[in-house]
Amino acid sequence: MKLLKPFFYLYLFLLTSCNSSQQEDGKLVIGVSMLSMQNEFIVNVADEMQKKANEMNVKLIIVDAERSALKQMEQVESFIAQGVDAIILNPCEVEASSPAVSRALAAKIPIINVNSETSVQPSAFVGSNDEESARIAMTYIVDKLKDGGNIVVIHGFMGQAAQIQRDKGAKEILKANPKIKLLAEQTGEWDRSKGMDLMQNWIQSYGGKIDAVFAHNDEMGLGAAKALENAGLKDNVLVVSIDAIQDALQAVKKGTLDATVFQNAKEQGAAAVVAAIKLAKGEKVKKQVLIPFQLVTTTNIDQF
Repeated sequence: MKLLKPFFYLYLFLLTSCNSSQQEDGKLVIGVSMLSMQNEFIVNVADEMQKKANEMNVKLIIVDAERSALKQMEQVESFIAQGVDAIILNPCEVEASSPAVSRALAAKIPIINVNSETSVQPSAFVGSNDEESARIAMTYIVDKLKDGGNIVVIHGFMGQAAQIQRDKGAKEILKANPKIKLLAEQTGEWDRSKGMDLMQNWIQSYGGKIDAVFAHNDEMGLGAAKALENAGLKDNVLVVSIDAIQDALQAVKKGTLDATVFQNAKEQGAAAVVAAIKLAKGEKVKKQVLIPFQLVTTTNIDQF
């Protein structure tokens, strides 16, 4: 394998050198590696990046890491070989995506983490405080279950920053409210069908003992709500999730989802591109830009 490595880098150089003409028109070039373009929220962030890049006459090269930190590392190495002016990283995992950040910094290319964090500090971070989102969701559940009750929690992809922080925020509220009991918790890997399967299993195990579901994102929350609906239990169980994607907003309107927590994909995407452009030009930016979350219920749904 060691003998093949130099040939791999030669291949990588040949593969990417054909893109060098991208900078001939004088445009800045920004490489973007996204966690997963199968996730609606992530697609919304990427779409807003493209919109802002077009507005500011900058070229984006957007690639999909398909939830693989290894693939993400290869994508960043490819961007380095292409000589991009900046990199925007939507990390797959806190630890496993960190070497990609280190590699960009070592190559003197500014790297901006968007939406999700790594243990290695990038040039800048643009996103939201995921602990806050979980605190908002769990506080809503606590307020509704005034006399206490049982809750199940559907985690995001284990080891990803949002999963770690949303778990931390949720546990903080649970600890402060001992009348709310945690029946079960498991990952649904941000996926709607996996959230639905998990909920079906819990319905079989716990039946009518479940009073509320907290899902780390809307996809899984919508899957859980569907399973509860199919079992004829939705009217008795609160379901709250995070992101406020379009399907979730419609579900809140219809009452199939009790609440969601709005995460501003547009502001995150646009701010990440602005930061990347400034850093590429040698200008200073804030090390951290945090965009607030907002609770969405039937009372304020029309604002979204």
